[in-house]
Amino acid sequence: MFFRLKKKDKFSYIEEGEGQPIVLLHGLMGELSNFSALTNFYTQRGYKVFAPELPLYSLSVINTNIKNIAKHVANFIDVIVKEPAILVGNSLGGHIGLVISHRHPEYVKALCLTGSSGLYEKSFGETYPKRGDYEYVERKTREVFFDPNVATKEIVDDVFSTVNDRNKAIKTLYIARDAMKSNMKNDLKDIKIPVCLIWGKQDNVTPPEVAIEFEQELPEATLYWIDECGHAPMMEHPELFNEILQKWLIEKQLDSTVKA
Repeated sequence: MFFRLKKKDKFSYIEEGEGQPIVLLHGLMGELSNFSALTNFYTQRGYKVFAPELPLYSLSVINTNIKNIAKHVANFIDVIVKEPAILVGNSLGGHIGLVISHRHPEYVKALCLTGSSGLYEKSFGETYPKRGDYEYVERKTREVFFDPNVATKEIVDDVFSTVNDRNKAIKTLYIARDAMKSNMKNDLKDIKIPVCLIWGKQDNVTPPEVAIEFEQELPEATLYWIDECGHAPMMEHPELFNEILQKWLIEKQLDSTVKA
């Protein structure tokens, strides 16, 4: 299904369906299309799905950090969504969801983290890939997934384009370094909303011990594992991901069809 990108004020986003709002937050090297299966699933089940483009490359270099990206998303929820939402974040998107949940809990009804940064994550590599080194980019992109075939040529080409754009490459490094510095371990105890953790057992970017620590430190967290799965469960196993999240929403009386 093709989703039309809307633009309003400083925001660029997808908005589909009607009902309770879900806000999808993509990762540092991610795209809005990473959540296509989730968008299709929830728009047919009484949800209004929003997916904002994160301002990874539009902020000035000095303002390119986790705090300001989270501020942008909080403003998006305030101005566009206009009510507390369920946030679903992968990788950097999960980190942004955690920051908003901690600093602006009035905007968040519940949180789903999958392969989230915020505690520990491995970088793209020990050194940033050399400009023009397609084979290196392809190999590192494929390593993100348990099944390397999930990293289609289109996905690899997008990553290759990013690392070969000087402005994007610099800002990607700034964000990645800031994400590693912005450890939220001491803040997790204050995030008291329901949190669903959906983690790939073979995630080598934010490995399983990260998910376990999130479950231990977040007061209302529930952890679910997906086997034969890497850093992006919603891409590798979209049907199982949606099934887990939907059951959790029903259990927490957050599902659109359940009346509390």
